[in-house]
Amino acid sequence: MKQTLDDIRVKSKRVLLRVDFNVPLDAERHITDDSRIRAAMPTIHRLVSDGGRVIVVSHLGRPDEEPQHKQKYSLAPVAARLSELLGKPVRLVRKTVGPEVRSAVQALGDGEVVLLENVRFHSEEVIKDKHAAKDASLRQAKDAFARELADLADVYVNDAFGACHRDNASMLTVPQRMLDRPRVAGYLVRRELEFLGGAVNRPKRPFTCVLGGAKVSDKIKVIESLLGKCDTLLIGGAMMFTFWGAEGYGTGRSKVEPEAFELARRLKGSAGDKLVIPEDCVAAASLESGAATQVCRSNVPAGLMGLDIGPASVTAYVRILASANTVVWNGPMGVFETPPFDAGTRAVARALADATRRDAVTIVGGGDSAAAVTRFGLAPLMSHVSTGGGASLEFLEGKMFPAIEVLQDAD
Repeated sequence: MKQTLDDIRVKSKRVLLRVDFNVPLDAERHITDDSRIRAAMPTIHRLVSDGGRVIVVSHLGRPDEEPQHKQKYSLAPVAARLSELLGKPVRLVRKTVGPEVRSAVQALGDGEVVLLENVRFHSEEVIKDKHAAKDASLRQAKDAFARELADLADVYVNDAFGACHRDNASMLTVPQRMLDRPRVAGYLVRRELEFLGGAVNRPKRPFTCVLGGAKVSDKIKVIESLLGKCDTLLIGGAMMFTFWGAEGYGTGRSKVEPEAFELARRLKGSAGDKLVIPEDCVAAASLESGAATQVCRSNVPAGLMGLDIGPASVTAYVRILASANTVVWNGPMGVFETPPFDAGTRAVARALADATRRDAVTIVGGGDSAAAVTRFGLAPLMSHVSTGGGASLEFLEGKMFPAIEVLQDAD
């Protein structure tokens, strides 16, 4: 375990708080889902109430891919929403490093908060360690940028689980430059590690995993890892059709990976009954709300594409989940954004909510699964909804996160 806020004192100290406020925005730059901001509020409230001088750092989107539209990735909407949630002004500093930032930090009083501008406005933030290791100029640029951020603070707090699988400067290089100062996990990161770590290492059995998604190849490592830990693994999403195709079933116009057929056969052969593939699907000629649908059992006609698991599969999955004492879910069962192809995902979400009510541990692994339970109004009925889709997947694979390892160990 790692040290947390409970292990340090922050009164009158400058605290560099790395969060993940990578929130969705609409065309008018209004935040459409503030759950990532709200998830970090327990940490921010604690720092403020204890008299810390809080310097919040986050990324938003990928501004490096649209430099001509850089301003649309400003954290200004985040600063406004954070001010509302905190009940006090949060100043957005329009820079991330430099004299303006140092001046703003120097002016902070106890319990005050500033938000630095999008850390990804600086290319040094996203230089990968493997590239820096081969190019001295890249390494020097990343180190210089990280040093400027590190020099702002007396304490480093990581509460950005959604970015913990990355070697970005603010996630890893900054705390590496603060080895002489406290480096701890925020409450969000602590909660993520407790739930995900508990599910992987100390699950209450039966332990059932539910995995959706488009490609078997994208999730092969997590499938292999979880098959070694869980009692049952339920497959959904478009990758079910790669398993169907590997068995010689018709897949119509469904998304399929022919190059992964051998992989699918190997997985099914080694896992046996532990790996459960849907026996039917809901198919249609087009992905449109209200489109005519057809339930297909082990064969999708040439003109149709499978867009959700079918009713027999839903019944089987709900029955399996009804007896599980630990459930980890990552990836929707179908195209849940478009009715009627949301039925499978909605049924799984309800089954997890029912499992939570009978004291099972239910964990939704971020990404589209988190979006689905939020859309269905069921997020509060889960034991834990992760804020990190990619991070939770890599954690379930068993990967170590250097951004976590660099934090101080608990006694």
